[in-house]
Amino acid sequence: MSDKSDVNFKREIEKSLDEAIARVTEALKSEGFGILTRIDFHLKIKEKLGKELSPVVILGACNPSLAYEVFQRNTDVTSLIPCNVVVRDIGHGRVSVEMAKPTTIMKALGDRELVVMAQDADQRLLKILEAL
Repeated sequence: MSDKSDVNFKREIEKSLDEAIARVTEALKSEGFGILTRIDFHLKIKEKLGKELSPVVILGACNPSLAYEVFQRNTDVTSLIPCNVVVRDIGHGRVSVEMAKPTTIMKALGDRELVVMAQDADQRLLKILEAL
């Protein structure tokens, strides 16, 4: 089941966190995205604040071709990329996979053409979620 909101795309799947990250990474690759960054958010919170969280991993995903196109249109886009893909352990062998919605991100720049360009990325991310 895929949940669509104004901010992100979301789907819960039955996998361990590590299995889900591997599967998400492969699905992203099939749509031309690579992982630029990985943040183990729960570990950073533990390190910096001494607080416990369920495992949450943020993957910074980028499709170089799409990023190049929007960069050519507006260089301010670099502050909004890569797209975040969150893999969050929700317990009982399930994880939530959440992907920032590119069209919503591009709206922040107030450029309608960027939003239109981001629709391709939205469709690719939805396809990735469905493949999980």
